[in-house]
Amino acid sequence: MRDVGTLAGKVVVITGSTRGIGRAMAESCAAEGATVVVSSRTAAAVEETVLALRATGATASGIPCDVSVDSDLEALFAHAVETHGHVDVWVNNAGISLGMRRHIDTTPAEMRRIVAVNLVGTMVASHALVRYFKERGAGVLINVSGRGGRGDTAAFTAAYAATKAGVMVFTKSLAAEHKNDPISVIAFMPGMVDTDFYGETMEVSDDLTDLASNIRVVLDAIGTPIELVGPALVEAARTIPGQRTGRVHGVTGGARRMAGGFKLMWARMTGRMKPM
Repeated sequence: MRDVGTLAGKVVVITGSTRGIGRAMAESCAAEGATVVVSSRTAAAVEETVLALRATGATASGIPCDVSVDSDLEALFAHAVETHGHVDVWVNNAGISLGMRRHIDTTPAEMRRIVAVNLVGTMVASHALVRYFKERGAGVLINVSGRGGRGDTAAFTAAYAATKAGVMVFTKSLAAEHKNDPISVIAFMPGMVDTDFYGETMEVSDDLTDLASNIRVVLDAIGTPIELVGPALVEAARTIPGQRTGRVHGVTGGARRMAGGFKLMWARMTGRMKPM
């Protein structure tokens, strides 16, 4: 039985989709014929993205949404249904980072904020969408994980990694709870992508500047080209509801990662990559 359909005519909602990997996802879904609903915390960014998508001939709309605010998520869902009639795919992509620093230098308020956005926002949106998809009889829910999502060590980004590990366990658990329902709950792992997430705006503690330079080395060696992210997300979104549920969908490129491993080894041998 085939487990991949088409996005043509489907309504896809993507949170945090006005820049970076979220924007790439929105553009790729639109190119596949989907109606795309975008969101971010900034109204101007939403308007610009919607206009850019429409300029390509796509059907698109969007509203501002802070995923840590329950009423914003409710409004985004209501907008999608009221404007386009229904939702077929929902992608919980919005997330924030605290930069690169020691956990002891992170304030409790910052800890609560990153958990509220990266993890609780995903859980609250999933709560509404799984109910909706069950009632509708079909739907695909995709939760975006990241560094730390597979339980690996992520020194100096501990809080971020903890939220992404939480997203992964939550997603697999939710999929298991609804394995007999006509919905698919999928985790998406884009890998490290060279966007402004790792750019000059990333906060780095003064004593970690040398280690932060390793990020560029890693991105050059094993980073995921952003042009691969959108098509990979499209593949996950095209899943026929009820199939592939609980799976972790990554960006393909085994040969690229193998070559990148050798590059990292050489960077360590030559001292280009600083020791932890």
